[in-house]
Amino acid sequence: MTQQKKSLRKKTSSKTINARRAGHQYERDLAKELRELLGDEDISTSRYSSRKLDDAKVDIFGTQKYGFHIQAKRYKNNPNLFEILNEMPTDDCINTVFWKKPHVGEIVSMNKQDFYELLIILINERK
Repeated sequence: MTQQKKSLRKKTSSKTINARRAGHQYERDLAKELRELLGDEDISTSRYSSRKLDDAKVDIFGTQKYGFHIQAKRYKNNPNLFEILNEMPTDDCINTVFWKKPHVGEIVSMNKQDFYELLIILINERK
């Protein structure tokens, strides 16, 4: 390969590779937590179980039967939550974004209307 062709190849920095690894690990960690929490061994990463879901911006496979789609993000900076939620499937499942900010914590984001639906279910169960 000529020097010119080598210089045209896209270089991937070690930071990019490490960030991808950390993101994939976060997906695996979430899948494991949900398997344990729900007692459901069918929950896994969509990267492992469903290329179709992975392509639809859903990272965790098996939560759909519980009414949720989960996209996992591990970023130092704020992800564009609106864009992520809008790219997810538009079906009967609630779209959620789990965001882990290293050394800070984790949050879950969803549309306000979906939150209200969950709130009503919770209130009705407590009556």
